Amino acid sequence: MAPAKTRPIQKFSEATAKCSAQAAAYGKCIVADYNSVHKDKCVNEFIKLKDCYLRASKK
Repeated sequence: MAPAKTRPIQKFSEATAKCSAQAAAYGKCIVADYNSVHKDKCVNEFIKLKDCYLRASKK
């Protein structure tokens, strides 16, 4: 019998739970001046969050 496959949404959920600090930092950056959100406003925080998601989802 083949092992059960992990659903993509479950994998994303688990990765999200492991990156709460990065998500909070990104959220704080966006909310700090939400009236002037523009492309690349919080690019450093976003990259850290994205990298965390990618690392967590590969495990």
